[in-house]
Order: sequence, then C-alpha cells, then structure tokens
Amino acid sequence: MAYIGKVPTAVPLSGADIEDGTIQLADLSATGTKDATTFLRGDNTFASAGGDNTPAFFSRMSSNQSTTNGAINKVQLDVEDYDTDSCFDNSTNYRFTPTTSGKYFFFAGGRGFATSGTLNYVNVLIRKNGTAGIGNTFTNSATEQYSSPGNSGTASLGIILNMNGTTDYVELYMQVGGTSPQIEYASNGNSTFFGGYKIIE
Repeated sequence: MAYIGKVPTAVPLSGADIEDGTIQLADLSATGTKDATTFLRGDNTFASAGGDNTPAFFSRMSSNQSTTNGAINKVQLDVEDYDTDSCFDNSTNYRFTPTTSGKYFFFAGGRGFATSGTLNYVNVLIRKNGTAGIGNTFTNSATEQYSSPGNSGTASLGIILNMNGTTDYVELYMQVGGTSPQIEYASNGNSTFFGGYKIIE
C-alpha cells in the first residue's frame, strides 16, 4: 500500500480492537465439525463435549432360582430394567454382548439362602467369554450360621473389563453353599442383579 508522507507504524491488534461478532465460524481454520454440540480445543480442532455411557444395561430375576450345594450356576436374569442398545439377552443365554468396543464397568449382587438347615456362603462371579472371572464371597462364621430356613447372605462385586464389541460377552454366575440352597430374587431388584455400562475414555 502506498502512503503520502511518513509510513505508519504497525501496531498489533488486541481483542479490544475486534468488534464482537465479527469473526464467524466459517472464518476459522479449525478442523472438525462446527456446530452447537462441539467446542474448539486448544489444538484448533472441534470436538464433541462429553459422551454417553452406552451401551448400558441393568437386569434382575423374576423368581427364585433353585441350585444345589456348591454348584456354580449361571443366573437366569430374565427381567431388564433398561438395555440401551438391546445388548443383553434376557431369555436364552442371559448375557451381555456389547456392540461397541471399549472398557466397561460391570457390577453385580447376589443373594442366596438355605431353604432348610445352614447357609455357608454365597459366591458371585462375573465371567467373560465363559471363562472363570472375578468373584466375591460372603461366608458365615461358626456363630453366625443360619439354623432356620429363609435366612440369606449377600455378596457383591464390580470390575472393569475391556470388551471388543463383536464377540466378547459377560455373564453372571453364583455359587451357594448350604442345605437346599436357592438364588433369591426380589421384585425391586435389590437381591440378585447384574448391570454395566461403557466408560467414557
């Protein structure tokens, strides 16, 4: 640009020199999708804020499940309180098979009781792809063993597992030691239950 007289000294612009609303999204060089659901990061890219903890599910039983002393049984969780992506099978295999790969937090609780005699322990296990997994045990001491029918003991656990989103699955198993034991259900889901959700990474 040509000037008559002395060339003006260049002075950097400050934020106060730019009128509010002057720079539009289309004027930015950032990569990514620019819309109302994204934010501009420090690396000059647009990214979605937050995320969803899905797939997610919570399942429970509709009735007591009979078992035998010390036997390890898959829990027949035939009631779903929610199943965001239809990943839990509550009618045949009673298993969760996610459609999205990632890390998942799984939690479970199980209550067992002896219909007669003594309840010795309740073991709750989460198994991935049918193999032995993490478990937790409730055990009576000698002075606390139940001597009348109907009393129960509870165990619970939680675990983070990496799931591939194609063939990996998880199931809930229980082992109850005692006389004529059963896996107990409650209509509010507080006795025996199994749930999980994908962790936002």
